[in-house]
Amino acid sequence: MSKKKQYKGAKPAVFLDRDGTINEQMGYINHTCRFKLLPGAADAIKRLNDAGIPVVVVSNQSGLARGYFPEELLTAVHEKMNTLLAENGAHVDAIYYCPHHPEAKEERFRVTCDCRKPKPGLVLQASEEMGLDPEQSYLVGDRWSDIKTAANCGATSVLVRTGYGRGDEQYIGPQQEIQPDLKADDLLEAVTLILGRMVS
Repeated sequence: MSKKKQYKGAKPAVFLDRDGTINEQMGYINHTCRFKLLPGAADAIKRLNDAGIPVVVVSNQSGLARGYFPEELLTAVHEKMNTLLAENGAHVDAIYYCPHHPEAKEERFRVTCDCRKPKPGLVLQASEEMGLDPEQSYLVGDRWSDIKTAANCGATSVLVRTGYGRGDEQYIGPQQEIQPDLKADDLLEAVTLILGRMVS
């Protein structure tokens, strides 16, 4: 089945990295008190909601694999994120995360997967399950792994300078063959750029 046929009638979406893009980059978030939305993030997501564009979180969560926190804590963190967004009239349509890592503490997470970014598995799974077209979509993140993920699934990449973004732009980016399609200071600016392209 060709990609064009596979995605016929599918909708564009905005895929968002979590840590450093939606919330402050805190290393491993091993307690809900460490989860704090970045300024403007809720407003940015609300703008996408208001435009009728699906918003999907795609996140590597190797801390779960490494045994730094249990799956229940990850669920609680996402519940807090959803609550904080809802308080600002915003929501994400789905959350997909990769719990795997080659050095995982638990054997069930110590697998060679297709979902750990920069592999495109999270985006492709969400696209299949939600009727989305990654080739018409955008992926926003603060790491070069996000930029590569976008390239691996045909999405337009946006590097934000929050989280690791500014450092990655300065020290990692110049050596990379794959470069972001767009750059923005934060998620709100990224969404402004995206909406300017998607609804024009």
